[in-house]
Amino acid sequence: MTQQFYVSPEQLMKDRADFARKGIARGRSVVVLSCREGIALVAENPSPSLHKLGEIYDRIAFAAVGKYNEFESLRQAGVRYADVRGYSYDREDVTARGLASVYAQSLGAVFTAESKPFEVELAVAEVGAVVQQDHIYRLTFDGSIADETGFIVMGGQADAVVEALRGRWSPELDFSEAIRAAVDSLRYDGGTSSEPRAELGSKTLEVAVLDRDPHTARGSARAFRRISAGELDSMLNSERATL
Repeated sequence: MTQQFYVSPEQLMKDRADFARKGIARGRSVVVLSCREGIALVAENPSPSLHKLGEIYDRIAFAAVGKYNEFESLRQAGVRYADVRGYSYDREDVTARGLASVYAQSLGAVFTAESKPFEVELAVAEVGAVVQQDHIYRLTFDGSIADETGFIVMGGQADAVVEALRGRWSPELDFSEAIRAAVDSLRYDGGTSSEPRAELGSKTLEVAVLDRDPHTARGSARAFRRISAGELDSMLNSERATL
């Protein structure tokens, strides 16, 4: 009689986690950071149409790294959740905390029950009236959730980017300063040594922001807006011109 192959639950979970981490680490990093004017989201992404950053609801944005088809399905599910909740109750009842809890349950269920875990890491950001009221939630492939303060970096060689960003970030930065700090720190992702890569330009970047006061800025309740290539080049070149 052939003996049935046995894998302990601890080893099974470890193998799944290692598999997911390897998939996530293949992509470039994404930075989400809070600043004086709102929340900036910066990703290294050469594709003009396959977005890593997206709008979920009035004051809520989404960022992800990993497999595109998997995090895109989660983004769409998040939009549906927000629309239904906002329609059924009130727009103020749609919060990043509620959305992050739903994502955590979905990721955790897939991690433990399905044959393959999601190879994704997510961020859900909600801009507040002041920096102290901003919420940035980080969700990992196994359903773990963390409420982060200031900024987060996901994917790729995140530790190197975090180290570079730590000395550049401040909650008093405006959008231009925060985006320049994030872009400069992303140059430390993917290098074979501690030396940064060449300067990144608008053709390889995807940038969006959540305006802290969209009513005053644009007369709209929607805080999310994408930064165009021209506007981004202007932001980056203004710093380089002063060096």
